[in-house]
Amino acid sequence: MQTLTQRLANPTRFMELSGMMLPWLFALAAALIAYGLYLVFFVAPPDYQQGETVKIMYIHVPSAWLAMMGYGIAAVSSFGLLVFRHPLADVSAKAVVPIGAAFTFLALVTGSLWGKPMWGTYWVWDARLTSVLILFFLYLGLMALRSSLEDENLAAKLTAVLALVGVAILPIIKFSVEWWNTLHQPSTGFTSSVYPSMRTPLLVMAIGFSTLFVAMHMLAMRNEVLRRRVKAMRMVEVEQRDSGAHAIAQGG
Repeated sequence: MQTLTQRLANPTRFMELSGMMLPWLFALAAALIAYGLYLVFFVAPPDYQQGETVKIMYIHVPSAWLAMMGYGIAAVSSFGLLVFRHPLADVSAKAVVPIGAAFTFLALVTGSLWGKPMWGTYWVWDARLTSVLILFFLYLGLMALRSSLEDENLAAKLTAVLALVGVAILPIIKFSVEWWNTLHQPSTGFTSSVYPSMRTPLLVMAIGFSTLFVAMHMLAMRNEVLRRRVKAMRMVEVEQRDSGAHAIAQGG
């Protein structure tokens, strides 16, 4: 009897399950984000120091978390490709990179907007900010490397190696505020240091953004599976046409 992992490893089975799950995931993400935004703008109080600008936190923190999670998924998927030759590993790795890059960009932009009233400038070469910028460049590097190679198998292997090498940036981002003296505030981690009136909206937004991330990743994987199927069908058609032309030439 096949395990769940083995069933999901089958692209056909993945397409069936994801097709059923996607509408529910997008609906859940929309509901959670809508409720979270209501809490942010109508329930959560302004910060006693930062005022209304603290509301940027409810977008920035989930985006920063998902920027790291996205790269983690890319690294795990790359490991699955290189070690276990999982049928969907490269599909997952390729699909998650643009999404992770988008959330990293959102984290950088919202962080800059939040930093202006707090630090007096949009950007400082702070350890946390600089390491997140490096993460963004890693995402761009993965996309550029893959698009520069026509051989998809070679592109998959090289991007997998780069993803695994680059994973070292994740602990640097996580612990940068502890290892170095930085302007960036330390992580609250949803602890008691955050008031419940602020913690609940932040948690709802984090869950909503995470659900949206999962849905976007699953949709991107479906699109990649379909693209590869279409490409395989076209290659078969070309081979059949070439073999037919060759047979006619020999017969003539």
